[in-house]
Amino acid sequence: MKPKMIIPMLVCHNAEAELNFCVQAFGASELSRRNEQDGSVIHATLMIHQSLIMVHCEFPLLASRAPQNDGSSPVVTYLYCENVDEVMDRAIALGARAIMPAEDQPWGDRVGRIIDPAGHVWNIAARI
Repeated sequence: MKPKMIIPMLVCHNAEAELNFCVQAFGASELSRRNEQDGSVIHATLMIHQSLIMVHCEFPLLASRAPQNDGSSPVVTYLYCENVDEVMDRAIALGARAIMPAEDQPWGDRVGRIIDPAGHVWNIAARI
């Protein structure tokens, strides 16, 4: 049996803040949301361009934890877009930090790297 798709899940201390960041910085569309009784976001599913990504809060019964906010995350999410510089500028204005400035790479992409306010690392890229 072949899998149908892979959907990354970003575990966060504050899932609602990450959800809002992705909507504002990357133009994500919220497809679903599940809230805790206090109104905080437990889980949300987003569409960014043609890709799905999930945002989830830390949960006591699960061992998954939010990353440190130092860029050391072992996972980097690659986001292909039309304009790397525009997306990076918007993300930085929303609290992300540039780890690597956008530069044209020898393999034909323009790539920059940010760490979002929740500690998740993103490569922002476009074909050139």
